[in-house]
Amino acid sequence: MNTTTEKKSIPVSFEVFPPKKDGEFEAAFATLDKLGALAPAFISVTYGAGGSNSGKTVEIASYIQNRLKLPALAHITCVGSRREALQNVVSALKEAGVTHVLALRGDRPRDMTDEQFAARDFEHASDMIAYLKELDPALHISAACYPEKHYECFSMQSDLGYLKLKQDAGARDLISQMFFDNDCFYEFQDKARRKGITLPIHAGIMPVTSAGQLGTSISLSGATIPKALADMIARYGDSREDMRKAGIDYAVRQIIDLEQNGVDGIHIYTMNRPRMAAEIMETIRPHHRVS
Repeated sequence: MNTTTEKKSIPVSFEVFPPKKDGEFEAAFATLDKLGALAPAFISVTYGAGGSNSGKTVEIASYIQNRLKLPALAHITCVGSRREALQNVVSALKEAGVTHVLALRGDRPRDMTDEQFAARDFEHASDMIAYLKELDPALHISAACYPEKHYECFSMQSDLGYLKLKQDAGARDLISQMFFDNDCFYEFQDKARRKGITLPIHAGIMPVTSAGQLGTSISLSGATIPKALADMIARYGDSREDMRKAGIDYAVRQIIDLEQNGVDGIHIYTMNRPRMAAEIMETIRPHHRVS
């Protein structure tokens, strides 16, 4: 009984991405309906580089906040955004009742020239956080962290220095990049606390349900592949359904271990797959079972 109570106290949230085309919104809303039925603590919505998907992010975040009646977290990137554009996005989100954002630097847009990159308004996410805090002190600002350091950073200590700047600028909590080895997360968490970073850290979990997905995940995150995951792929990678089940089981075991070790929160990268999210939630939160 006590174990169940402890599990309930740890928030589980989801990440989704907005549709690429206007004609895909109905399917996106249907996906959100299914994810919303699983009662996550909040649902975050990604954002296109340079603001290319900002309108779609706002529309999806609004649906989560107003139709599903769940807290929405909207990603905002700064690498290709001017102050005025950022202000417009925040205003649109506030009009939709969305007051929680994830401040990210983001990847440099492919069509951004060297001159434009050098003249950008915000060099780091911490710069944007400070601006957002000035723009609206009531805004709930989350920031990203990297258990195995950001791939562009030359050392973990340097990366932790930038993370401390995000905290000092006004971030309220952190959401981690995906990782597949919980020991990497625990080591990172210990180093962050020793650095004076006291913010709650939501652990980012990406279920690997196909062998091909892993390469993309590694290229995006720089995460290391522990032997247990490599062995799983070697054993089940040729069978689509077996690999899907094994990947979900691996993610569930990661989550259970994290919760047993007192993690502040779990953030699941759902890849807009409600069936996968439901299978995970049915295991870690049986009371959330949806028929």
